[in-house]
Amino acid sequence: MAVTPNKTLDASGLSCPLPIVKTKKEIDTMGSGQVLEVISTDPGSKNDMVAWCNRTGNKLLESKEEGGKFKFYVQKS
Repeated sequence: MAVTPNKTLDASGLSCPLPIVKTKKEIDTMGSGQVLEVISTDPGSKNDMVAWCNRTGNKLLESKEEGGKFKFYVQKS
């Protein structure tokens, strides 16, 4: 199933905790049910994104790795 994001946040080149900080700021501007695509190059962001979603109640719909970049699809709760 293809996930169609409402917005994309490119956090490439940023290291922990910046991808999560920027994700939180972006999610805060979005409506409930909307999907944010986050692109990151930090391998630590895989665990960070799962932990952040669990903590905040936002839903991680999908995560994948493509060509050294990590893509996360987060649905705002």
